[in-house]
Amino acid sequence: MDWKSLIINKAAVKRIFYIYIPVLLGCFVALTAAAFLTTAKASPPLDLAQDFKGKLPIVYSDNYNIEFFGLEKAHPFDSVKYRRVMDFLLAARALKREQVIPAAQPGEELLLLAHSREYLDSLKSPWTLARITEMHFLRMFPAKLAYNIVLATMLFQTGGSLLAAKAALGKGWAINLGGGFHHASYANGQGFCPLADISLIVKYLRREKLAQKVMIIDLDAHQGNGHGRDFIGDADVFIVDVYNSYIYPGDTPAKEGIDLKVELEPYTADTEFLQKTRKALDKAFAAFASDLVIYNAGTDILIGDELGALDITREGVIKRDELVFEKALGAKIPVVMLLSGGYQKSNAEVIAASILNLKEKFGLF
Repeated sequence: MDWKSLIINKAAVKRIFYIYIPVLLGCFVALTAAAFLTTAKASPPLDLAQDFKGKLPIVYSDNYNIEFFGLEKAHPFDSVKYRRVMDFLLAARALKREQVIPAAQPGEELLLLAHSREYLDSLKSPWTLARITEMHFLRMFPAKLAYNIVLATMLFQTGGSLLAAKAALGKGWAINLGGGFHHASYANGQGFCPLADISLIVKYLRREKLAQKVMIIDLDAHQGNGHGRDFIGDADVFIVDVYNSYIYPGDTPAKEGIDLKVELEPYTADTEFLQKTRKALDKAFAAFASDLVIYNAGTDILIGDELGALDITREGVIKRDELVFEKALGAKIPVVMLLSGGYQKSNAEVIAASILNLKEKFGLF
């Protein structure tokens, strides 16, 4: 058999020049046009000096949501869960949109508190964003388009986390309807977490002398290896981490940063999960007096989440959040809640129901 004539023949050459090359060029032109049609998400200056007068300590922006000409609807993940949480709260008449604190993007000066310049510069590359988000198609996107679709949304959520932390110090509690990028650290991003908003909260509040001792309670299904790495050996940060020990990221060195860890078996259900969480919280609050609690409230623990691989029901999630607020508010320690992971279509309703439960149980608003 003549393999050369089989591979290189007139028909193959015609396909290359009349089909493959035009299709590739068309894709390139379409993506380049999309880069200009998709405008950057405009952000007002991030005002961390505001007094939040007349506002509820709930932070949100429509810019939290990842959208791309409707194509995001075909993805199994709910990339607009943040908007859907807000819609549920509005439909329940729990709040009005004008009562919510609008999020804004932090500038480079703030981001450099939590990240190296080399790492921040690397985020300009679609290849870096593709690796971090595991959205591999981003490698084909122009840098401007990748930034507009993905990184800009994360910047808004990071600014929202800072605003929520400031609001919590003044009002005793706050919720950012986004954020919780617990896999990002000083020089690295991974697991859909390009920016270390949790570490940034701690470092910003310390710089401004607003808080020194911070407790991080991470109840996402995954190990919080980002802040775990950032605060190894830091006696003024106490990390509680309850996670499925058989799933991503399995970061053994980062475990050195966890002060109290609870490693769960896959498909752990409500009773065991809540018992172990309550016990861990009791130990943590008895051992460490903090100026602020940062609560990473991932809902990837919810039954059916293929990434979290736990079996926690809707009621279990609601009770979990209640336990954290009960401990923090009971100890008169400000608590800021970040939404973190969990992107099933059912998550938004569960998150909203939990917030409504916190409202009723503790008279928050």
